[in-house]
This record gives sequence, C-alpha cells and structure tokens, in this order.
Amino acid sequence: INKKVYRIGKAVKDDPNGASTEADLTDKGITPMGGFLHFGQVNEDWIMLKGTVMGPKKRIITLRKSLLPQVSRRATEKIDLKFIDTSSKMGHGRFQTSEEKAKFYGGAAAKKARKEDKAADKAEDKEEEKAEEKKPEKAAGKKKGKKSDA
Repeated sequence: INKKVYRIGKAVKDDPNGASTEADLTDKGITPMGGFLHFGQVNEDWIMLKGTVMGPKKRIITLRKSLLPQVSRRATEKIDLKFIDTSSKMGHGRFQTSEEKAKFYGGAAAKKARKEDKAADKAEDKEEEKAEEKKPEKAAGKKKGKKSDA
C-alpha cells in the first residue's frame, strides 16, 4: 500500500505505554478511552498509517516492500510525532487517560455515587414508612370486621 508509516507499536503486554512520544511523556496505551468504535481494545502489535485504509475495521492488510525505492520529498521526510490523541472517540472526549479525568473531577464521581446511595436509602425509608402506616390500618379494619360479624 502506498501509505506513510507513522509508527509501529508493540503489544500491550510488551509495551503498555505505546502512545507516549518524546514531546508527550504521559503514560498511556494506544487504545482510546472506551476503545475504538466498532473495534474495541488494541492488544496486539499495531501500525499507524497516514490516512485511511479501505475495508472493514478488522480486515487484515497485507504490507509489502515496494519494488522501487520511494524518492519523493513527501515519502522520504522523517516523521516526528509530537502527540497521539487517546481521548474517547464517542461523544466529546477530552481526557487522555482515566487518571487525568479523575484528577479533573476530583472526588466528584465518588460524591455523585454517595449522593445516589443516599437518595436510594431515603426512597427505601419512605417506602418502609408507607408500608408500616398501611399495616396498622388494615389490622384495625380486620378487627372491626370481626367484631361486626360476631
């Protein structure tokens, strides 16, 4: 294929920080937060190409050495990647790592979870109170009914 190769990466088990560059030293893997759309997680060796590749997402592509050496200026220029975007590709992803997201929100996620738990507990308490209120009324009604029958 006539594509410019930007980077060749190793499997996650060999190199868990494959998306780090000289300019961006953040420890992050090549898989975006939430995975690639319609693909998932990248666990094996990978290759980053310029542009698009025809076909389905998981189609195997065959790479071969060109018969003639590429001599054009575009083909021979050295690529120096400064940044690899690993934010979520679903919606408006703005965080590169989950640690960065947790740092930005602070304890907001934990606070939200606690708040939801409190709301659920209050709802359960109200339901229990209503159930307790209804039980004495029903019991009193049954007693009256028994007295009238006797």
